[in-house]
Amino acid sequence: MAEKMLLVVDMQNDFIDGTLGSQDAQAIVQNVVAKINEWKGLVVATLDTHGEDYLDTLEGKKLPVRHCIKGSDGWKLNPLVEKALKAKNAKIVEKGTFGCVSLGSILRKWMGTPAEIQLCGLCTDICVVSNALLLRAEYPDTPMAVCANCCAGVTPEKHQAALDVMASCQIDVL
Repeated sequence: MAEKMLLVVDMQNDFIDGTLGSQDAQAIVQNVVAKINEWKGLVVATLDTHGEDYLDTLEGKKLPVRHCIKGSDGWKLNPLVEKALKAKNAKIVEKGTFGCVSLGSILRKWMGTPAEIQLCGLCTDICVVSNALLLRAEYPDTPMAVCANCCAGVTPEKHQAALDVMASCQIDVL
């Protein structure tokens, strides 16, 4: 029997209370920790990971804010989230941009086809939706859901818009 998988997207300091942080992001930390703690199945977390040359990349030119530079405090996971992930022996995947194109093949090596996929994390309208749609394409017959109260967007409006897009792509919104 295939295992369930929880994907915790980019719960890093820079997105919570760092250079790109927000009150909305800070407000979901406890919800994400509770979700991780109660999860029965594999937990995978992504880390947005950039190099010192970030501002020279296309993403850096369109979002000229240094963030998640590998090894920096901002790149590290929120301490509460990190503690919960360690307790679940979570697997970590570094990704260089919004969506991790190789995530599906990585998961296949670790667990085959998940019985179910749930997502949470930051930011709903950028990295969460990107990875959700990539996983939907990789696993078209796998039930998927996003936990709305465990995500935050750049703005509340963009958060809702991303949830609407995911719902349109047969990803349940919890």
